Amino acid sequence: MARMLEDTSRTFAEYLLIPRLTRRDQRIDQIDLSAPLSRITPEKPLGLSINIPVVSACMQAVSGTDLAIALARQGGLSMIFCSQSIESQVAMVQKVKAHKAGFVTSGANIKPDAPLQAVLSLMNESGHSTIPVTDDGTSEGMFLGLITDQDFWEFEDDLTNLVSEHMTPKSEVIFGTEGISLREANRLLHKNKKDCLPILTQTGELAALVFKKDYVDHQKHPLELLDDGKRLRVGAAINTHDYRERVPALIDAGVDAVCFDSSDGFTEFQMDGLVWIRDHYGPELVIGGGNVVSAEGFDYLASSGLVDFIKVGIGGGSICITREQKGVGRGQASALLEVVARRDAYFEETGIYIPICSDGGLSNDTQIVMALAMGADFVMMGRYFAMTEESPTSKVSINGQMYKPYWGEGTARAQNWQRYSEGMSSRKMVFEEGVDAFVPLVGSVSEVLETTLHKLKSTMMNLGSDDLAQFRDQAVITQVSEQSIVEAGTANVFKFGRNRDFDESD
Repeated sequence: MARMLEDTSRTFAEYLLIPRLTRRDQRIDQIDLSAPLSRITPEKPLGLSINIPVVSACMQAVSGTDLAIALARQGGLSMIFCSQSIESQVAMVQKVKAHKAGFVTSGANIKPDAPLQAVLSLMNESGHSTIPVTDDGTSEGMFLGLITDQDFWEFEDDLTNLVSEHMTPKSEVIFGTEGISLREANRLLHKNKKDCLPILTQTGELAALVFKKDYVDHQKHPLELLDDGKRLRVGAAINTHDYRERVPALIDAGVDAVCFDSSDGFTEFQMDGLVWIRDHYGPELVIGGGNVVSAEGFDYLASSGLVDFIKVGIGGGSICITREQKGVGRGQASALLEVVARRDAYFEETGIYIPICSDGGLSNDTQIVMALAMGADFVMMGRYFAMTEESPTSKVSINGQMYKPYWGEGTARAQNWQRYSEGMSSRKMVFEEGVDAFVPLVGSVSEVLETTLHKLKSTMMNLGSDDLAQFRDQAVITQVSEQSIVEAGTANVFKFGRNRDFDESD
């Protein structure tokens, strides 16, 4: 007969944190939110880490290039979805990696013999007001000058005029030479009161652009997640079907981490993938495994010595119906608590620390805080980011309210048959494990993260914690009753305004 567990499958909403001593020397702006992404061993105590404990989900409606750039600038990491061709996923990774800290590959360029109408169209399409002019119209062509929206008037100038008649020629442009430091480039911008500084190769080709607005942006966002080459970091999802082709292409594109996008990672199919990748690319590539919901699942992946971090969660996502469809899964709090306990015991036994990612089951900021207090090193979220300006879906107006489409990878719309077809060669999805919905637009990534991270830091102050490791060690958690949940809410009062938290009703 089936083995019955004695515990109840519980969610984050069923727990509260007990305050600890807040020290007078604590300051909220000095709290460290960095988290490890790669395994920690006695031989390798330092590896890849993220500056805030937040990763975006491997989903079509979530992790596009704009969101990956925005999140990396805040200190987090996106996992570009794999339910697309290898070529398109690689192109998305390359677009993110093209963003260096201050040095940007020009995304809009034009030839000198193009008409002004072409410049106007390019400006409207790209959103750029400064366009480099190169001999072949590419981002690597011979630099000839710049044309800006100040160099011509749309309704006064003849738009059939050539770019060469209106542009500022190279001889009059302040530029830097490849090899210049970012500090020196910004000094040139400041000294010459310019908004854009072209960076040229020794032979005169366009290499990059440096913008004043990026300098200002970096000063506002000092936690940017950068690699050794000052490029933004980005992750990518992989599956258990085409990793032999997908992983090499992603590595060539400069990806910083990969993770298996699977509803259930406790499989020999995922282990086969881990073995192949490690055999071909060694220990340096950061690989995430999962998802699991038990100590047994953790041990299967961790004991292989092949995985860097492990994702926890099955069926807890806001648009996931795996539990309803298959009866498989577990309350996210119960799953996380068991896996974290086993992770800590495994660390005591081996000296190897495996970071844990809590994936799904997060309805609001408070539950993000609870997941980290319960022992997750970082959280992975979908709906949270699907509701932002930078998510890849288009805005839709419904009854005067702006929404964005949001669908699960287990829907027919996602066409992600690889995620749900272990052991099958058919590309047919027999039944869906997700739903297709709309979520309200709540603002930019920077705006929503500012609120979330401030709440997290404030809670850490309540527990006397200076970093996430202390937060986990010092957390005292109590289970709540139905009546205490009622007690926690407002009652018998008329409330003005609306809660801006991300669990606002869809």
